[in-house]
Amino acid sequence: MTALLVAVDVGTTSARAGVVTAGGDILGRAEAPIEIRREGAIRAEHRSENIWSAVCTAVREALDTANADPQSVGAIAFAATCSLVVLGRDGTSLPVGPDGEEGWDTIVWLDHRAMAEVAEINATGHPVLQFSGGALSPEMEIPKLLWLKRNLPAIWQKTGYMFDLADFLAWKSCGTLERSQSTLTSKWSFLAHQPDGWSPDFLAAIGLDDLLVRASLPRTASPIGAPLGTLTAKAARELGLPRSVVVGTGMVDAHAGALGVLGMYTDDPLGVDRHLGLVAGTSSAVTALAKDPRPTPGLWGPYYGAVLPGFWLTEGGQSASGAALDYIIRVHASGAAPTPIMHAEIINRINRLRETEPDLAPRLHILPDFHGNRSPFANPAALGVISGMSLDSSFDGLCKLYWRAAVAIALGVRHILETLNATGYAIDTLHVTGGHTRNPLLMELYADATGCTIHELPGADAMILGTAMAAATAAGLHPRLTAAAQTMRHASVTRTPNPSRKARYDTDYAVFLKMHAHRREIEGML
Repeated sequence: MTALLVAVDVGTTSARAGVVTAGGDILGRAEAPIEIRREGAIRAEHRSENIWSAVCTAVREALDTANADPQSVGAIAFAATCSLVVLGRDGTSLPVGPDGEEGWDTIVWLDHRAMAEVAEINATGHPVLQFSGGALSPEMEIPKLLWLKRNLPAIWQKTGYMFDLADFLAWKSCGTLERSQSTLTSKWSFLAHQPDGWSPDFLAAIGLDDLLVRASLPRTASPIGAPLGTLTAKAARELGLPRSVVVGTGMVDAHAGALGVLGMYTDDPLGVDRHLGLVAGTSSAVTALAKDPRPTPGLWGPYYGAVLPGFWLTEGGQSASGAALDYIIRVHASGAAPTPIMHAEIINRINRLRETEPDLAPRLHILPDFHGNRSPFANPAALGVISGMSLDSSFDGLCKLYWRAAVAIALGVRHILETLNATGYAIDTLHVTGGHTRNPLLMELYADATGCTIHELPGADAMILGTAMAAATAAGLHPRLTAAAQTMRHASVTRTPNPSRKARYDTDYAVFLKMHAHRREIEGML
């Protein structure tokens, strides 16, 4: 029987699992919710045991949906958000909230509690920061760890294990203390291109000289798709899989998406650096690969081997994209809960309005940085701006605001890719996957506002697919990760930009850049 693969992708609010063949066919999927505790716009926490339970539920249900024999599964791998799991020396959870409530042991990726710490770290100007776009983000682990040490010193003294979420899931599965090259390079300031990836003087300078011991961190990182071991008896029982299943080195969820959409273009004769991956949902992550390091101020990286061996990853994105549209719906007088039905009603009305008014609400302009600007300004303290509001509280008024927010999200992607192109990339093709493929307005705008050819994967799940590629490599079903990417690739739908809209969006983009400049000027006055 042909070996099957299980790929798990843990997002902000759910864990998803897929059963995948060695050829890339996704036979079944399942999803289970995970709990999140929010404290305003800054704090957000998970419970790691709740996440593990959701993963096990999703895996078992995916096997049922695929009508797959568990004995035919050869390997499993995990992708996850870059959330920080904190455990004691005995492996039990430690609370990470100021209130000390038990069980909430995971700081969610979008948590911005470490704003003061990140400012202090960035002020050092240490050379390590050159491989994070010149500045760390509060979404990374190093600032969160420093916050934990300073603000919860009693908890810090009890720590014995600290994991990026993908590495935690591998540990729960097979007991490994190895860490992924994806997670360490992009979130823990590990320099995989150097013989000794950890920088002791950097860690000492910021007060984390005891980090490697406290977190049980290894001296080296494991490449994506490397085998880590087989399932423990307990994990096998909870996942509904045999103990013989190999656990492969996983990655950050955005990196899995990058592997799923960009991994097959490493041999493009025109260069892999003309392709940009866009994994777009609640937030958006953009990923670009190159054979040489290309530091780009305001974008994360370059990270060596974070997606594929021998390639450097530069990463950027928008901390709130789908979340920005949800917010618009939620706060408007004619809005409601931002359900898929509500989004569809708004989109349908926008399309009808544009039939008679192609340039809908041309004086309304938005900076959608409601949760900071991840790229290209690397400013987590940035705030959103709306210019041109009227007293229109009708449903059509909501539709106009939604439309212009969608335009702004697409212009933000254009801003990022133009920043990349200024440092040596030649991006003309955008590969889009994730929830935004279900939003026809965004898909139209990604083509028209950026001028790029769009390759859309509407039926595929790039995070599941990229994670399955790692599992297939760990199982030896493909000789190397690039071969897995070539063999398991999915067909895409191509969309080209509408040239008749170029002048309109060029004007919008000029306003967009001017608004950024005005915001900086105003902030400087305060």
